[in-house]
Amino acid sequence: MINFNYLESNINRLNDNFLNAHPFEHIVIDNFCEPEKLKQALRVLGTPEESGVNKSRDFIFAKNKFEKSDFNILCEEFALLKDQLMSERFADFLKKLTEENLFIDPSFHGGGLHQGGKDSFLNMHVDFNYHPLHENWFRNINILIYLNEDWKSEYGGELKLRDGRKKGSRSTLIEPIFNRAVIMFTRDYTFHGYDRITFPEGDYRRSIAAYGYTIKTPDEAARTTVWYPENEGFFKAFLGKNMPKLVKLKSKILGSGTSSNK
Repeated sequence: MINFNYLESNINRLNDNFLNAHPFEHIVIDNFCEPEKLKQALRVLGTPEESGVNKSRDFIFAKNKFEKSDFNILCEEFALLKDQLMSERFADFLKKLTEENLFIDPSFHGGGLHQGGKDSFLNMHVDFNYHPLHENWFRNINILIYLNEDWKSEYGGELKLRDGRKKGSRSTLIEPIFNRAVIMFTRDYTFHGYDRITFPEGDYRRSIAAYGYTIKTPDEAARTTVWYPENEGFFKAFLGKNMPKLVKLKSKILGSGTSSNK
């Protein structure tokens, strides 16, 4: 399903593009999968409610966002995609692309099928750095595969990337078009998110998200997601930066909400 022949035959160019990308290391790869198989997978998807997709608990910094980590049970095409993302062949490609030793989280914790409904948005943020269930799993990369057929620029919802090390830097926008993959490092400066979408009623901003990890002795304190909302006022900005402390306290008491999004 994944277009391995293209990826492997162009690996030197892709590696160079990844390492030298602006605003930080990432790459955009179109025609990442066999298009007909992705289209077949989309044909079986109903609304998030019909597909058994859980709503995200990010109520403040995101809206109308749905997640399903075990997306592979929805159809055989998604099952094949999950198997290939977790394969040794894909791990070898990722190693050559990023120059990091990587494996995909088999539980797809926080990943899988993501869908953004009416007025959905995801504030700028940096991701948690160590897997909450495996203290030596360093979250090294994000892989996003977009599923939006007939996407139009007026819908909004482009992926935004910004370097948090540079104050006042401008964001890079990436259109979430069908069969486009984005692979990016996850660091404390790799700000990303998307602005409010205006998709037609009943349409969803869809993607498959996979997260690549590296076994590593922690050399920095584990953190949860840190939010950096833009143009949202002082209170929301203050809350975003202090959210990790609140999430840590909540998780001790109630456990992880993300883990339930199967």
